[in-house]
Amino acid sequence: MRKIFAVSAAAALTACALTSTPTHAAAFATVGTGWRITSQLGVTSISPSKTYTITFATEAMRKRYTPLLAPAVTQINAVGVHLKIGGVEAVNPAKCGPAYHVQITEMYRPMGKAGFSQGMPCPNPPKGVGIGGIVAYDSEYWTGYPIKAYTLRNTLVHEPLHALGLDHPNQRDATGTEIPHGCVATSYGNIPIMCSPNGGYKTITSMGHLTGFDTAGLKALLANAKAQGIR
Repeated sequence: MRKIFAVSAAAALTACALTSTPTHAAAFATVGTGWRITSQLGVTSISPSKTYTITFATEAMRKRYTPLLAPAVTQINAVGVHLKIGGVEAVNPAKCGPAYHVQITEMYRPMGKAGFSQGMPCPNPPKGVGIGGIVAYDSEYWTGYPIKAYTLRNTLVHEPLHALGLDHPNQRDATGTEIPHGCVATSYGNIPIMCSPNGGYKTITSMGHLTGFDTAGLKALLANAKAQGIR
């Protein structure tokens, strides 16, 4: 269960993001079959050469999340994005951290709703090339909140993908509102892990992995950077 940062301790950062005018969206592909880029926040691409590092607010979080994120990190690297799992550093959910860091912390109901977590990229990076972002997982996941194993694993991967620049690929109604679960599916019925809410694989062996739709989104982020001549 997840959405891009909109409320709570991240309000200051979001206000800045949503009142800024993106300047890099028009020239690039920002939406495709099963994927969408967070171009409304000025992110259109990802660096093909910089290394992005996942960091954690505490050592306990590093130990908890590292093995749960590792399979997806391997997939992300296979696409061509350079991503590694790092160590511990201070996280302020209302302010982006060091460039090319995806900072992870926990908060009680960061969206103000039980079970929902948050993730967003740092808004309006230079030339539209993402520089990382912030993730706040709902701390309730670890205190008895009833959440299915596959929903949890998929959520833990969904949020860092927001920080790297992917948005929900949901179809939208006439008012522009996302249609819940309204995403393209594979022939097996699997929807993108970035679909909201609760996309991704449901089996024990595949939960927490990106679908082909999601890796296509990462490839689009890389292609947009290369189209700019960014190496």
